[in-house]
Amino acid sequence: MIIRKFIAATEDEAVALAKAELGEDVTIMNKKEIKPKGLSKFFKKPSVEITAATDEKIEDTPDFGKLQQVLNEQRFAPAPDSKAAQIEAQKERMLKNSQIIIDDEQKEPIKEKENDKDIEQRLNTLQDLLEKQITAGREEEKEEKERAIDKNQSYLDLIRKQLVDNEVEETYVDQILDEIGGSLKQNSTLDNILASVYQKIVLKIGSPHLIDLKTKKTKYLFFIGPTGVGKTTTIAKIAATMKLARKSKIALITSDTYRIAAVEQLKTYANILGIPLKVVYAAEEMDKIKDELHDYDLVLVDTAGRSHNNLEQKEDLSGMLKMVPESDREVFLVLSATTKYKDLVKISSSYSEICKYSLIFTKLDETDTIGNIFNIHILTGAPLSYATWGQNVPDDIGKIDAQKIAKQLLGGNG
Repeated sequence: MIIRKFIAATEDEAVALAKAELGEDVTIMNKKEIKPKGLSKFFKKPSVEITAATDEKIEDTPDFGKLQQVLNEQRFAPAPDSKAAQIEAQKERMLKNSQIIIDDEQKEPIKEKENDKDIEQRLNTLQDLLEKQITAGREEEKEEKERAIDKNQSYLDLIRKQLVDNEVEETYVDQILDEIGGSLKQNSTLDNILASVYQKIVLKIGSPHLIDLKTKKTKYLFFIGPTGVGKTTTIAKIAATMKLARKSKIALITSDTYRIAAVEQLKTYANILGIPLKVVYAAEEMDKIKDELHDYDLVLVDTAGRSHNNLEQKEDLSGMLKMVPESDREVFLVLSATTKYKDLVKISSSYSEICKYSLIFTKLDETDTIGNIFNIHILTGAPLSYATWGQNVPDDIGKIDAQKIAKQLLGGNG
């Protein structure tokens, strides 16, 4: 359906314009009288605006020759399209009216010099009135735009504060607001602006990268990260979920021989789930263990917590990963949501030198702000995968939901 508006001196003239452009089958949806405002009401007659519609698609641009013919037949000129054109037309009418008055006065016997002076004064008066009207219109339009911009900016400032309070890096906040700023309409509502920011955050987070269970070959899942972030418990939760809910054939490997407690903890989970646990003391042992576990769907590998500043430990981890072809492995960097952003930057950068990884965030129940989840995702470009909260196995784990994260960042309930 094509819907357009037409303005003319009378309703019949406006309808004629609509038919000339949209066709004889045009439907008149609405009509209203437009009364001049301000000084214009003394010089300009009311006009009529109609809203017309047609179901037919207009193949070409309007036939302006046909429009002109209709205008000539109706003996009127089309209404001006802009304030400037309206003021110009008004000026011509005012000058014409002034000339009529002057012509009438010239019928009386007056001196030629006085007549010329009178004409000049009238023209000057008309010019002053028109200039004031134009200036006032421009100032009003400018003020209206400034008010709309100020209103939008106030809303954006509120949203910015909310994101920064949630520890989203200011650089990323400004980037989001700049990206939506150009698409905002004047006088947008807070809800509309919030919706735009929300959608932008969701797009930037993207879909979570989850463990693929459809692989035909044994898949090795390596869990890396600093000490104390909850890698072992996270592995137990994932193993239990895949074993109990997905009915997958699961095995466990631990290379965290530095902590006897970690081995014993994982052994307890393995016994409860009825799945094998292998302990690896050196990377070279992986070949033998791979032969023993070739019938399993998923093998979850718990690595030792390592300092991102220790070069020797980084080399050990790199050697362990190389024992499994890249096509047969996935790596998950496990980070705590409670860690300071500056430390997360150093940790993630250090592990980026070793391998590509997806992100798992733990301890969401121990913090009120989750901006770091968004920050590290944007910084590293690594996909988000899972999040954990609490110590309950196999509960307290789930995929990272972009919509929930966005709502929480903006102050809503996730």
